[in-house]
Amino acid sequence: MLIIQKYFTELSEKQTSQFAALDELYKDWNAKINVISRKDIENLYPHHVLHSLGIAKMLRFKAGSSVLDIGTGGGFPGIPLAILFPDVEFLLIDSIGKKIKVAQAVAEGIGLENIRFRHCRGEEEKGKFDFVVSRAVMPLADLVKIVSKNIAKEQKNALPNGLICLKGGELQHEILPFKNKAVTIDLKSHFKEEFFITKKVVYVPL
Repeated sequence: MLIIQKYFTELSEKQTSQFAALDELYKDWNAKINVISRKDIENLYPHHVLHSLGIAKMLRFKAGSSVLDIGTGGGFPGIPLAILFPDVEFLLIDSIGKKIKVAQAVAEGIGLENIRFRHCRGEEEKGKFDFVVSRAVMPLADLVKIVSKNIAKEQKNALPNGLICLKGGELQHEILPFKNKAVTIDLKSHFKEEFFITKKVVYVPL
């Protein structure tokens, strides 16, 4: 939990307690329904929570924004972002029902009120959002193809509406079709832990 406070110093008391409560909730649920690998659950905060918050290093969502998290799994990056941005509305979707069940239970457990869940595939979600976020769900081109229909026309943030995703490793080939408009930031510039050396945030306006 201290690692979150190290990089996000402006958290309210409520946000701090919500982040702190994730540990026990995820460990408890993960024992029943495996959403995080057994060996990685001990790294919940750096590898999952802080990694999710890397999206905030690309953009701080304005109050009243709406965000779709596609392929959320156990609630990443959606749940940490919903804690960080309490005035932003989030919809988390996943094609695997038991993963949505865990994410929903965790969100209820910490009293998150700005979040909704839906068990469906990305192709089935027809709602409009300011941004779509995801964490290494699929190649960038495939993701753009699926979520382009979900981007609202009205702008209210510092960046034009679009897709913001967390990626790792070599991305040159993936980004090539979008090289003139995609923006990439290295998380190692923001988070000093070794885990982030190869981690990036990619933004594509849509």
